[in-house]
Amino acid sequence: MPFLELSLIVRIEQQPGAEEALDDLGALSITLQDADAETADEQAIFEPGVGELPLWPTITLNALFDEHADRRGLSAALGELLPWLEPDQLRFNDVADQDWERVWMDQFKPMPFGKRLWIYPWNIEPPADDDLVVVRLDPGLAFGSGTHPTTALCLQWLDGLDLAGKTITDYGCGSGILAIAALKLGAASAIGVDNDPQALIASADNAERNDVADRLALFLPEDVVAEEADAHGCASAAGAGCAGAADVFIANILAGPLGELAPTFAAAAKPGAPFAISGILAGQQDELLQRYTEWFDELRVETREDWVRISGRRRG
Repeated sequence: MPFLELSLIVRIEQQPGAEEALDDLGALSITLQDADAETADEQAIFEPGVGELPLWPTITLNALFDEHADRRGLSAALGELLPWLEPDQLRFNDVADQDWERVWMDQFKPMPFGKRLWIYPWNIEPPADDDLVVVRLDPGLAFGSGTHPTTALCLQWLDGLDLAGKTITDYGCGSGILAIAALKLGAASAIGVDNDPQALIASADNAERNDVADRLALFLPEDVVAEEADAHGCASAAGAGCAGAADVFIANILAGPLGELAPTFAAAAKPGAPFAISGILAGQQDELLQRYTEWFDELRVETREDWVRISGRRRG
């Protein structure tokens, strides 16, 4: 169906109020983009966590409404809800009906990561080759197809590990791409954690598609208890499970949460466990390196475009 798109350019401090106003007016969806990016390819697309601000100083909020929504009424209502709003901050655009699944399929092609690992869209049949490790993917409503530099950095790191028989925790699992790739690369079991219930649905669907659903457990953060990890495992809350003491730990989220959650991640990794964190913009790594030195050794930095991956090993 066609839609009416309302685009609103705001400063970072105006974003929470503007997003709340659009939601109150019945927006069907709201997406965030860097208003200063010159091209769509330069727009780093991330979904902020609950209560977090996006990365950019100037933001474009794109809100979709029913095609018959009253433009004048929306403009007037926004003017009342947002007294600081200027006419040049607001524009409308008609969005034609499209086969959105076909648009995505046309853009998503098979991609290699490392020596063995390939990510394939679910509608393309991979070649019969026992030397290839193939993950069939439909990101659905969640972030993570391998096209973003942070995901690529994490996939390459996983491809370089010996995962045979290991357990892995993937924090911020999104589409499930990292946990599923680890399982296809030989890991015995995986736990995926995400604060978005839709991400857990997408991860579960992709796990089924790759025949690893019986080895992937999925949880919201509040359902995970990360106690002091030791060789004997960990405690669980109300039977919900826990992050446990993983043989391998990976988190591809944002720099802010990565800093805040460092003690949790340390508790969720066995002594000596390899770990990697990404979702870090170039320039943000120094503070995280200092933070993680308390619990992790052998820290190293890899970059791809303007994004950074930090990897190392749990001390102990």
